[in-house]
Amino acid sequence: MPASINTNVAAMFATQNLSRTQDELRMNQTRIATGQKVANAKDNGAIFAIAQNQRATSGALNAVRESLQRGQSVADVSIAAGETISDLLSQMKEKALAAADAQLNTSSRSAMNADFTALRDQIKNATENTKFNGGSLISSTAANVTALADETGNKLITVAAQKLNLSGTNVTVTTTQQVNTVSAAKAALSAVNKSIENVSLALAKLGTGSKALYTHMNFVNKLQDAIDAGVGNIVDADLAKESAKLQALQTKEQLGFQALSIANQGPGNLLSLFR
Repeated sequence: MPASINTNVAAMFATQNLSRTQDELRMNQTRIATGQKVANAKDNGAIFAIAQNQRATSGALNAVRESLQRGQSVADVSIAAGETISDLLSQMKEKALAAADAQLNTSSRSAMNADFTALRDQIKNATENTKFNGGSLISSTAANVTALADETGNKLITVAAQKLNLSGTNVTVTTTQQVNTVSAAKAALSAVNKSIENVSLALAKLGTGSKALYTHMNFVNKLQDAIDAGVGNIVDADLAKESAKLQALQTKEQLGFQALSIANQGPGNLLSLFR
């Protein structure tokens, strides 16, 4: 290659190499600073698009988890109230059976009736005043609880309402049921026995529904963790490798400066030919 002071080819090559090294060094430092090898679309458009889609899915699953948690809370509160109602019915059975004894005197029967009606009214309070976020599965106006099952919003998990109000299909004890006479006590005992069976079945259904919500929430948690891990696999930088590469690039940059300095001395060396 002819020697020239107008065109320093060696300096051109040295500058190009140094520029490439500095570009790699800037990219390396960005990866170390952000912890990501694909931080934006310029780094890798296809991978960035995939990661963004999966991040959106993971974010949507947060709403699914919240929906499942709300549904489970409504179900659990309703179950707690239902168990209380079941206990009240058991106590009412004892009172009704005792009141069915024809040998009971008037004073004792009145006391039994007072206890029975008090327990009856507690059932009404339990069914109508037990709510979570305005929702109930056991009140007289209870409606099914539905929760989101996936990020599309098309699939739902439903827990069916089990109304446990007085004079209902499950609790057949009426709002005016008493045990003030032998015949009334026998009628009340029959209603209480039927109610106990119905409430036990209703609680079983509520328990199954609550468990379904809990099981699906665990699945959603694992799915979300898997998606987040998958995104990390494709966009996160290997900091151990990047740290090692940083040392190499810094050394390479220093050598590039030296090479450029040597190349820039070329035109000056030509002067010695004319001395």
